[in-house]
Amino acid sequence: MSDPSRARFRLGYPAAALVFAIGMLGTTLPTPLYGLYREELGFSEFVVTVVFAVYAVGVIAVLLLAGNSSDQTGRRPVLLCALVLSAASALCFLFEGGLPVLLVGRLLSGFSAGLFSGAATVTVMEVAPRADARRAGFAATAANMGGLGCGPLVAGLLAQYAPSPLTLPFLVDLVLIVVASLLLWGLPETVRDRRVPRLRPQGLTIPPEVRGVFAPAAVAGFAGFALLGLFTAVAPSFLAETLHEHNLAVAGAVVFSVFLASVVGQSLTDRIGARRTLPGGCFVLVAGLLLVASGLFWESLPLLVAGAVCGGLGQGLSFRAAVGALSAAAPAEHRGGTVSSFFVVAYLGISLPVVGVGALSLVTGLRDAGLIFSACVVVLAVCVGLYVLRRPPRPA
Repeated sequence: MSDPSRARFRLGYPAAALVFAIGMLGTTLPTPLYGLYREELGFSEFVVTVVFAVYAVGVIAVLLLAGNSSDQTGRRPVLLCALVLSAASALCFLFEGGLPVLLVGRLLSGFSAGLFSGAATVTVMEVAPRADARRAGFAATAANMGGLGCGPLVAGLLAQYAPSPLTLPFLVDLVLIVVASLLLWGLPETVRDRRVPRLRPQGLTIPPEVRGVFAPAAVAGFAGFALLGLFTAVAPSFLAETLHEHNLAVAGAVVFSVFLASVVGQSLTDRIGARRTLPGGCFVLVAGLLLVASGLFWESLPLLVAGAVCGGLGQGLSFRAAVGALSAAAPAEHRGGTVSSFFVVAYLGISLPVVGVGALSLVTGLRDAGLIFSACVVVLAVCVGLYVLRRPPRPA
C-alpha cells in the first residue's frame, strides 16, 4: 500500500517550482509596458533603466539583509512573505499614480524576488526525493528563468490584443499569486530547527567549503545576468527606436526568447557534463552578444533575435552549472545563504550595466550604448570562460 504522505512529498517539487515561476513572472511583467508608461508620464530611457535598477536594489538589499532567513525561520514563511510583497507590487502598478508609485512597486517587486531567489531555489531541491535530485535542480533554475520569461510574454500579449493594457496584466498576476499561495500551503516544510531570524546586514555567506567554487560561478552569473538585464530593461526600446518595431507582443516574445533559450541551455547541462558546462556557457554567451551587437549595428531584427536565443542558451548553461556547483558544495545549514550570495552578484550584473546603458544613451544614443555594453560584457565573459576552462571550479 502506498504512503499518502510520501506521495505528497514526491509531488512537492513540481508544485514548488510552479510557485517559484509565478513569483518570478510578476517581476518582469512591466517590461513591454515601459513604453506606454513613458508616453503617459513623459520620462526618458534613462529613467526606465533607473526604474529597473530600483528593482535590482530591492533584490540585493533583501539578499544581504535576509538572504539566509529561510535557513532560520523555514522556507514556507519566507515564500509566503515573498508572495505578499509580489501582490503589493502588482497593486502599485494596478493603481498607478505616477513615477513615485512605479518606483515603490518595483522596489517591492525586488524585495519579493530577493526572498524567492534563495529560498525557492533550495525549496524545490529539498522537497524532491533523492532519486529526483537532478530533475529538481533543473526544475529550480528553469522555474526561475521560465517565470522571468513568461512575464514579458504575458504582458505583451495582453497589452497588444486585450483591453486595459496597463491594468489587465496585473489583475492576471494577482490571480496567479492566489494560486501560488494555495500551492504553497500544501508544500512540506524542510527546515526542522526553526528560530526567529536575525535581520541584520550580513554580507555574503560563503562557507569555506564553497570558496573554491564561488568566485568563477559568481562572475559567470554576473555576465549572464547582464545580458538578461539588457533585454529585460531596454529591449522594447531597442525594438521601437532602432528597429521600428512597435508591436508589444513582439517585444514580449523577443524578451521571452532569451529566457526560453536559458531554460533549454539548462536542460543540456547533464548531457554536456558539469565540468565543461560553465566555460562552454561563457563562450556561447559571447557568441550571443556578438550577434546582438550585429543586430544593433545593421538594424536587423533576425540578428537581434538570434543573439537573444544564443545568449540565453549560454546564460542557461553557465547559470545551472554555477547554481548546481554551489548547492552541492554548501553545507545544508548555509545552503540558502550561499545561493542568495550568488544572486547578489548576479543582480549586480542585471542592474549596474543596464543603468550604464541608460546613462550612455543620453550621450551616444541607445544603439551605440548597446554596442558599448555588448563589447564590455564580451570581454568579461571571455575572461571568465578562459579562467574556468583552465581551472574548473572545485569545492575546497
